[in-house]
Amino acid sequence: MPSLPKPRLRRARAGLSDARVERDAPRVEVVESPGLRWINIERPRSADQTWLEERFDFHPLDYEDVLSRNQRPKVDEYDEYLFIVLHFPRYDKNVGRLNAAELDLFVGPDFLITLPNEPLQPVEYLFERCRTNEETRDELFAKGPGYLLYKIVDANVDASFPMLRKMGNKLERLEDAIFEGESDKVVRDLSNAKQEIINFRKIVRPQRAAFRDLERTKTRYIADDLDIYFDDINDASERVWDLLENYKEVVEALEGTNESVLSHRVNDSLRVLTAFSVIMLPLTLIASIFGMNVRVPGQGDIEAFWIVIGVLVGVLVGSLSYFRYRGWL
Repeated sequence: MPSLPKPRLRRARAGLSDARVERDAPRVEVVESPGLRWINIERPRSADQTWLEERFDFHPLDYEDVLSRNQRPKVDEYDEYLFIVLHFPRYDKNVGRLNAAELDLFVGPDFLITLPNEPLQPVEYLFERCRTNEETRDELFAKGPGYLLYKIVDANVDASFPMLRKMGNKLERLEDAIFEGESDKVVRDLSNAKQEIINFRKIVRPQRAAFRDLERTKTRYIADDLDIYFDDINDASERVWDLLENYKEVVEALEGTNESVLSHRVNDSLRVLTAFSVIMLPLTLIASIFGMNVRVPGQGDIEAFWIVIGVLVGVLVGSLSYFRYRGWL
């Protein structure tokens, strides 16, 4: 089983260029306070893993999971530390969609290590506050690694709510656009909103079990009087899931409504075209009869021409009046 980390420092070999040393140097940030260290390594590389291996005796599978891109949220409990994998939604501007940012954490009796594989603003903000503000650092570190773990996880969970509010506002705008006659223009926007909700749900669903495991194992590194804090994380996670369930139902309803509006518009067009086709049918029949190349009553008589025109007009007016009376036009 893993034992407490012991520092094992190495010196760089002579002969390496400054550029090579800079390129291979681990990117490790450390904030220390009496009894607790917070180590943050963003986008860990092989050099960072080597740095950790020299100082911490973690399980090899944990190091493998840190560098892997295909991990599910989980909490692994060891005798002397916890290894936690969490996923949080992050909007990628390059592709214009939500992706899962992985945050790996090692929690021990006197240390906490965060290894985000993508920049996470809540982690960066909290780490910078602890690094630059001694009062904030003392306040967070004095309560032990469990409380610091809570603050990090809680900040990342709370960061989901602004994303959800924007998503809700977008659905409201799409609903207004549907009933303002822009149904054909919002089809793509509805599809994009539905995809965002699906991606968000894919991130949040497996994490709910990880939060329950975290609540179960938290007692090793958090005081009994702080139990309610991890319950709060669970509650926030459930609120996120409930909102996503609601948005899923809303976007499906909007999609169905939009299809109904489009179908109704097509049906209106077909109804008008059908009505005019039926109205023109008797007129075409009468005109065809009197246009045959055979002798007909009144042939060569100007009065017969006006009589036929009068009949055509009468049939047209009568048909239009009847269709209007029935509400077909």
